[in-house]
Amino acid sequence: MLRWIRQQLGFDPPHQSDTRTVYVANRFPEHGHYIPQRFADNRIISSKYTIWNFVPKNLFEQFRRIANFYFLVIFLVQLMIDTPTSPVTSGLPLFFVITVTAIKQGYEDWLRHKADNEVNGAPVFVVRSGSLVQTRSKNIRVGDIVRVAKDETFPADLALLSSDRGDGTCHITTASLDGETNLKTHYSVAETAVCQSVSQLESLQAVVECQQPEADLYRFVGRITVTQHGEEIVRPLGPENLLLRGARLKNTKEIFGVAVYTGMESKMALNYKCKSQKRSAVEKSMNTFLIIYLGILLFEAVLSTILKYAWEVEKNWKEPFYNQKTDQERNSSPILKFISDFLAFLVLYNFIIPISLYVTVEMQKFLGSFFIGWDLDLYHEESDQKAQVNTSDLNEELGQVEYVFTDKTGTLTENEMLFRECSINGTKYREVNGKLVPEGMTDDSPDGSMPHLIGEELLFLKAVSLCHTVHISYDQPDCLVGGGDPFSHSNGFSSNHMEYYASSPDEKALVEATKRIGVAFACSSGDTMEIKTFGKSEKYKLLHLLEFDSDRRRMSVILQTPSGGQVLFTKGAESAILPFTTSGEIEKTRLHVDEFALKGLRTLVVACRHFSPEEYIDVDSHLNAARTALQQREERLQEAFSYIERDLHLLGATGVEDKLQDKVQETIEALRLAGIKVWVLTGDKHETAVSVSLSCGHFHRTMNILELLQQRSDNECAEQLRRLARRIKEDHVIQHGLVVDGASLSLALREHEKLFMEVCKNCSAVLCCRMAPLQKAKVVRLFKTSPEKPITLAIGDGANDVSMIQEAHVGIGIMGKEGRQAVRNSDYAIARFKFLAKLLLVHGHFYYIRIATLVQYFFYKNVCFITPQFLYQFFCLFSQQTLYDSVYLTLYNICFTSLPILVYSLFEQLVHPHVLQNKPGLYRDISKNSLLSFRTFLYWTLLGFCHAFIFFFGSYILMGEDTTLMGNGQMFGNWTFGTLVFTVMVITVTLKLALETHFWTWMNHFVTWGSIGFYFIFSLFYGGIIWPFLHTQDMYFVFVHLLSSGSAWFAIIIIVITCLFPDVFKKIFYRHLQPTGTQKSQSLSAPQSQTLSCVESMCCYQHGQSGCSRLASLLEQMTRQCQASTNHCHTSSRSNRSWSDTENSYSNDRSILTLSPIEATHC
Repeated sequence: MLRWIRQQLGFDPPHQSDTRTVYVANRFPEHGHYIPQRFADNRIISSKYTIWNFVPKNLFEQFRRIANFYFLVIFLVQLMIDTPTSPVTSGLPLFFVITVTAIKQGYEDWLRHKADNEVNGAPVFVVRSGSLVQTRSKNIRVGDIVRVAKDETFPADLALLSSDRGDGTCHITTASLDGETNLKTHYSVAETAVCQSVSQLESLQAVVECQQPEADLYRFVGRITVTQHGEEIVRPLGPENLLLRGARLKNTKEIFGVAVYTGMESKMALNYKCKSQKRSAVEKSMNTFLIIYLGILLFEAVLSTILKYAWEVEKNWKEPFYNQKTDQERNSSPILKFISDFLAFLVLYNFIIPISLYVTVEMQKFLGSFFIGWDLDLYHEESDQKAQVNTSDLNEELGQVEYVFTDKTGTLTENEMLFRECSINGTKYREVNGKLVPEGMTDDSPDGSMPHLIGEELLFLKAVSLCHTVHISYDQPDCLVGGGDPFSHSNGFSSNHMEYYASSPDEKALVEATKRIGVAFACSSGDTMEIKTFGKSEKYKLLHLLEFDSDRRRMSVILQTPSGGQVLFTKGAESAILPFTTSGEIEKTRLHVDEFALKGLRTLVVACRHFSPEEYIDVDSHLNAARTALQQREERLQEAFSYIERDLHLLGATGVEDKLQDKVQETIEALRLAGIKVWVLTGDKHETAVSVSLSCGHFHRTMNILELLQQRSDNECAEQLRRLARRIKEDHVIQHGLVVDGASLSLALREHEKLFMEVCKNCSAVLCCRMAPLQKAKVVRLFKTSPEKPITLAIGDGANDVSMIQEAHVGIGIMGKEGRQAVRNSDYAIARFKFLAKLLLVHGHFYYIRIATLVQYFFYKNVCFITPQFLYQFFCLFSQQTLYDSVYLTLYNICFTSLPILVYSLFEQLVHPHVLQNKPGLYRDISKNSLLSFRTFLYWTLLGFCHAFIFFFGSYILMGEDTTLMGNGQMFGNWTFGTLVFTVMVITVTLKLALETHFWTWMNHFVTWGSIGFYFIFSLFYGGIIWPFLHTQDMYFVFVHLLSSGSAWFAIIIIVITCLFPDVFKKIFYRHLQPTGTQKSQSLSAPQSQTLSCVESMCCYQHGQSGCSRLASLLEQMTRQCQASTNHCHTSSRSNRSWSDTENSYSNDRSILTLSPIEATHC
């Protein structure tokens, strides 16, 4: 609003044009009346609140909840009119709820501010006033010249001015933005590339004109005007000149760039989805239930008001002498009196809406979220990272996930390529200790001896070490200057002095493999490429580079050999190489490639062609003619490449493993068995993505893979979708997989959403490649807003995944190698993808059943609480007389019945964690919000009404005719009757929860029996002492007299048994005759649950095992209580966790989910 007002007054003019003008080093023109444009600062903001708007914004969000707003209205009504109960009964619980919720949400937002401050406070160097000044990232302004050193991330979107290289180029990785780990080369214009010192940059006069910020990572249109000697030189700027925030500088000592987009206007930030308040399905169900209960409340209030006036108009009704109306009351407006009575009844029954439900849910979510961080099964020892909870509001949503959308690079993989096998001249080889060993043979030669590689094998290795676009970085150049030989290793290379950077991770892995074997790529200078073959240097001249493209699916180099001949080396996919080969072991190599693919390896085929002098002259002329053509250059280049890359001699093939994270395949399979569909959304290439999907089990070899690729028009895309839909119906294949690229997806989502959704829903697995960050979010939103409205989960590790993470119902960040953007903007963060299985199948299962029971139980106990109050009005002429004392009204939900359900919602386990992980199908039992269905809600509500009727009329039968229940003939009165009903109610609702509890801990026992005991002790003190600060004390000695009557004790026991016996019978009946899958599994989990001991319950809050687990192990060994548990665990064939006889830890499943069960034998 303030910014809008400032804009209207002219102080903060908005962007008036589609372009922005950036003066390098903020050297603004001195002549004329130039008004500089206003740009965003460089702060990144992921928090919701500030210190100024926290109170109003938080109160607004809290009073959007129906219960909070309702109790605020009730509190105001109690202040304005004379009501049966004190305003404190509504105001105190409301204040408590609002305060606790505000503290919890404030703490979570403080954590976001803390993470933002770490990023915004990072040190950076900028050129100001002729010197290099260190400042904080948030202080960077548009126009500042920023220096970035090697391996640092760019703090803003920078236009490259110069680098330490003479040609002004630099290399970067954008894995945190688009998921690609390959090296990209960026360029500066020649006029600024020479400015490599601070003094030169300070004197640089240049202006950058570019488009306003937009989210597209691959589009940038601009120009730079450099003034030299009074002459203006204009050069175009494109994506190759822009260094994006979040990318990392590699293989370059330092660069200088001018900031063009900063802060929330950078392309990385624009790809963030606006942070919105996520609400779980349980909270939406709660609001629905509250509306129903509000309707019940209004019905009871209206009915009571009507019946009151209907009673008063009866002829035989007489105004009681002790409560006669005043003249003012008799003359008041009937309408106003009706409204006043209606509001009074509304206040009297208002506790049917459980205000404390929200605060209990907030506490349960906040305290329960610590279990995720404490679970050592989610702790990654190598990186020393434990699971992290950024938003506890969505704990139960983890148990409702139907679709998982995952990134590939860094999420499913480790970002590491490993050379595994190769095929040379029809023979398979594998690498053993830096040597190539043929299949079926072992490495018998002593270490350090030179392998015997000759002929085809050596040519193959040379081809692999020369056919690439790899760059070399020397980490210790001084060693080389001093005459030291960096190739001092037995195979000719020492990794201490150089590092490879490649445009493809496969290329890097292959070059590193040949280096280990002995053919090392040593140097690349201009058009010279040098390799060292077992220490012997060979120099080749690079004549032509035939770049890789997705149509040819291969790349080639033409080299001049040391002997003066010309040779073509080419590598690519087997389908792009084998058809053009005329010699070599073609069939054997084809079989080997298929074997490599079945192992999940990424395959490349290598071939060569030797040119005669005449052939090379012809090839050279073809290439030069195509590259200098002004018309149809791309088509002519493709023709030239096809002309050259033919008549090839096949050398062999390589098999490289894209190293998957541990247990990715098992995790995806477990999710599939749980009924969760997994989508892989990646910015990587089609071939790479499919290969990884096959190796990680996302795609099965037996799956029918459908493709929606390279669609160029809406009609073409629609026709292909119809063909796929028909093929799915016609093919009787059990499972289908779908591969979609980004361009085709854009067309499909533009006009054919329904058709695309139909195809996708019939596929078991979907892979989307070449995806832009916002496209990922669009796919997630497409399923979120579909008619079925499934619960979605997105998981990723880079900044390119942030929009997807924020769009999904649940967002999970992977603590990977590509920064912390995904972690900071996620709801939960884990170190590895494999932890997702336990997070959903165990934690999600527990959180959902706990909070679902909590919600239902709260409505149940409030129906039990208020319905007797409603029934009592039929016996007091609807005089609005309260049945319970005001202290009981206030403390019922706060003290007497709050702790048992809170402890239950923290520690309850329907099934043992081992069983949940070993049987993922149990996850289906709680899907679709089944425990909060309308049928279940109706059962709990009707049960509450039934119990309330038994409370009231059971007590009425006891005292209705004869109130002389004392031995001395003393009569019981109104407050005694209400106290009897209240006592029976507190005991019954507490024992009802005890019947629902499957997992008993010492805390459950303490709060269950302690709550009943506290009620009795409190009532004795409250009614047994005259309190001087109370104006009236209606309850004085009432509770003591009640407990002095044997009839009252008998009535309490009979009423409680009457209420609970049908429920016990129902549970036994259904468990034996119609057991659910979860109930069947409980019989399996019962023996396992007894493997835990009281010692472990004391240790469950520890962050590590160090001291506590040793104490547990020592005591368990002393008391010999682990033996039976060990034997039992060893018999479990499917469990991945077992105790060994020599293990000193008390449990290999280091889950810290709950306290352990109480067992008399162990305690």
